Amino acid sequence: MGPDHSLPAIASSESRPMSLLQRFPLILLFTAFFLGGALPGWSREPVTPGASQEARDVLHYLDSLQGKQTLSGQMATPWGVDEMALVEKITGRLPALQGHDLIHEKDNPQEVAAAIAWWQAGGIPTVMWHWGAPTHGDGYEQSKTEIDVAQCFIEGSPEHTAMWADLRRIADHLTTLRDAGVPVLWRPLHEFDGGWFWYGKGGKDDFTRLWRTMFDYFARERKLTNLLWVLCHSHTPLEGWDPGREYYDLAGADTYGDTAGLFEKIQTLHGPDTPIPLHECGTLPDPDAALRNGTMWSWWMLWHTDHLTSHDPAELKRIYHHDSVITRDELPRFLP
Repeated sequence: MGPDHSLPAIASSESRPMSLLQRFPLILLFTAFFLGGALPGWSREPVTPGASQEARDVLHYLDSLQGKQTLSGQMATPWGVDEMALVEKITGRLPALQGHDLIHEKDNPQEVAAAIAWWQAGGIPTVMWHWGAPTHGDGYEQSKTEIDVAQCFIEGSPEHTAMWADLRRIADHLTTLRDAGVPVLWRPLHEFDGGWFWYGKGGKDDFTRLWRTMFDYFARERKLTNLLWVLCHSHTPLEGWDPGREYYDLAGADTYGDTAGLFEKIQTLHGPDTPIPLHECGTLPDPDAALRNGTMWSWWMLWHTDHLTSHDPAELKRIYHHDSVITRDELPRFLP
């Protein structure tokens, strides 16, 4: 019998003591545990059948933070600058979340290894996939190529063969993460309602069919029990692009502009009980404004390279040291 993961041990922070605000979710956790009470939001289970204990722990933790604190995040790249080292140099801290992209197959083994290392070091990985349109290969430009999505569901068509080869290939990488005990905030088919990626160009019905096909294959057939499914709108969220509440755990958006009204739009579409991440951004949202306006993102993730190097370093440091922003050293220690 393995170790009991039902109540993660809390990692210590050597660099700064936690404020009362930072301790609040942990106080709730221990109060509920010792008094036998229910922690608000902690009865919710992942949509993946038989979700791993690690995935359950991460989702429960995110739920416990809702409206009070946000996780810091930074997208990483295998080229360009070392984003994590630069964040640490500027702020003295590391983000709670590290972002990965399975965009190029040649880099994917490295991305998987980095995600495993990040989890083992005390962080949480979030993984996306700039999926190149089936039959067009991988890469960013290929992800914007328009195809007839209906052909992906016609057996014997080149698109059908290519789509399933892609799904099997990515499932293999996610299986490596599962077998290493790594939970993943899985963010596929991102910015689906923006109209620029192939899986959104054909409309909401094509997108919904693709999402459900991927979910059924990954979660049910391949038993990727480590995935938390994250639905990611564009900066202009549209109604009707919803695969069904049983197919995703969290819903948020990307924007490289003003976030005004975006949180409220997502909340209107998906309800007040779902934590709302800001999956990609070019400038970090002000945590003071988030507290004041009731728009506390579940997490935010600054995009890579130039978006980090051109960000105001003083503002970056201020935000990373804000009481409502959680860095890697302040995460619960999910590992035994």
